[in-house]
Amino acid sequence: MAETTQFTIGAEVRGTDGALGELTRVVVNPISKTVTHFLVEPKHRQGLGRLVPLDLVEGTSGGEVRLHCTKGDFDRLDFAEETSFMPGVDEAYAGYEPGEVYAWPYFGGNASVPVTSVAVPVGEVSVRRGDPVHATDGDIGKVEGLVVESKGHHVSHVLLQEGHLWGRREVAIPIEAISTVDSGIRLKITKQEVQNLPRIDLDRSSS
Repeated sequence: MAETTQFTIGAEVRGTDGALGELTRVVVNPISKTVTHFLVEPKHRQGLGRLVPLDLVEGTSGGEVRLHCTKGDFDRLDFAEETSFMPGVDEAYAGYEPGEVYAWPYFGGNASVPVTSVAVPVGEVSVRRGDPVHATDGDIGKVEGLVVESKGHHVSHVLLQEGHLWGRREVAIPIEAISTVDSGIRLKITKQEVQNLPRIDLDRSSS
């Protein structure tokens, strides 16, 4: 079996010279089922998260995710979020058609609040803790994290949060049972088949 590393979404992230923030999302290529980036957001600095390429991830230690980059290196990475503004008027204005006019909300009028989205690479999707997991016959639980192969960054399992349907401490869904990863995770198997999955041992404290 390929060597794997478990990444819990919500884990602390540290660089070579100190704490960097929290792992808030994992970016996955839905075709190859490989992880491409982590989204790391500094604590108490919402909106300043960065897209961290998997090449910078060393592994985990004591439940923390370790990166081989400094705080300065981290700050130079691409931002993980982008903000746009929804159309702010219902009528044409100054030669522009409705839907072409965008406005800052504090200038008054009918402008709506900014809309923030995750700036993932084209063709890829992000997975966050709490995203729904759907079996073929209904919702089965929520995402806690992923198990990723050390070589190739392929996802081997998706972890369900504790306290799910059957009260088992942890359930790991093999990647072969996953149909799609988009606005949640959809499975090829039923709730009963998830319940019958074998237990696997996962080390939360080391890579």
